[in-house]
Amino acid sequence: MQTEKIIDHIVNWLKEYAHKSGSKGFVIGVSGGIDSAVTATLCAKTGLPLLCLHMPIHQAENQLNRANNHVNWLQKNYLNVSVESVALTPVFDSLVTAFPAVKNEEERFMSLANTRARLRMTSLYYFAALHGYLVAGTGNKVEDFGVGFYTKYGDGGVDLSPIADLLKTEVFALGKALGVNEEILEAAPTDGLWGDHRTDEDQIGASYPELEWAMKMQDLGKKLADFSGREATVYEIYTRLNRNNQHKMNPIPVCEIPKELL
Repeated sequence: MQTEKIIDHIVNWLKEYAHKSGSKGFVIGVSGGIDSAVTATLCAKTGLPLLCLHMPIHQAENQLNRANNHVNWLQKNYLNVSVESVALTPVFDSLVTAFPAVKNEEERFMSLANTRARLRMTSLYYFAALHGYLVAGTGNKVEDFGVGFYTKYGDGGVDLSPIADLLKTEVFALGKALGVNEEILEAAPTDGLWGDHRTDEDQIGASYPELEWAMKMQDLGKKLADFSGREATVYEIYTRLNRNNQHKMNPIPVCEIPKELL
């Protein structure tokens, strides 16, 4: 992989897209993870204004620290970077209180995790509209087009996706080349939607290198019967999530009315 050339390509693509759209800069939610760190750094390298937004909701302290350290590093290296913090925990708690009570709290854990992501999306677009910026997405190829590991109209609600054609391992390679903080490069990937320390692998049941392998196998037309042991387990996880999350990856279905009815 020609890492430096890919970095230049993405930075130029970002600048051209912003220019053509008449946008002044970018806004991005920083999480302390590799995807947001790499995306933010790429946006910063355009020279256009970049607003980094902290949006904690019952966030684990190590995630907050990594995000803060990365933004501090960005501001030391790029004069076009600013930062804002929006404390969304009380907003989230008020919303949860307003929702009808349920008998079993476990039943709505996923709904509330996705609600966190959608509150953050709302905040990002508030600042984007305020400043005339574009919301930069942080999804990678495996998450966006492989297993659909994101929230529809949450972190999936963006204006452009700079790293969505890169696998997770490739994003890590870019992060290393860009000089992203070592603590981010070493941290286990997590979506930060649960208020605890669970990782993406804990939730999915497979690591990103494993999912990338499965994605390649599917592209080659392989079937579950072609594998055994751990490979079969990983391939089943990947194909099941890919199938179940097509509603995120495909355009919204439109009911087309027959012409004779109009």
